[in-house]
Amino acid sequence: MDSVNMIAAPAVESALVLSGRFQRTLSFDLERLKSYESVLARPFDLRCYTTNRFIRSVEPYRGVRLTTLISEAGLPNEVPGEFKRTVFVAVGHDGYVVTFSWHELFNTPIGENVLVAYECDGRALDAEDGAPILFSGSDILPAPRHVKRLARIEAHVLEPLA
Repeated sequence: MDSVNMIAAPAVESALVLSGRFQRTLSFDLERLKSYESVLARPFDLRCYTTNRFIRSVEPYRGVRLTTLISEAGLPNEVPGEFKRTVFVAVGHDGYVVTFSWHELFNTPIGENVLVAYECDGRALDAEDGAPILFSGSDILPAPRHVKRLARIEAHVLEPLA
């Protein structure tokens, strides 16, 4: 079975699961996400990456930083520094996939604006609204890394080339 099929495997209904090369597998429902320190994003226009076509305006999301959830799950470090070779694959219930690297999330300002959102414009979101929603607020065009009904975050450690 290739990795594309494994990534697109069915997700746990109504929960976000962190799995793969974490120290522990964790599951979060919307109520548990709300128990963490929240961050409020700026409003933005959602535009298509390929055509720059306007899709819709999005009011401010409120959510928890993805780095907070990753830190709670813990990263591998059996070999010193191996966590720096970790890539994170975010998978929506529909199979939509986006990626982040450890460096991008923990060593650049981008990570401060990657949220798992549960609220929009002061209104609680539910599964019908697409919650939880993964949102990368520092991207030039946010549509490609805007994942509705986020189901899983998988951690994969890349093997060294040498």
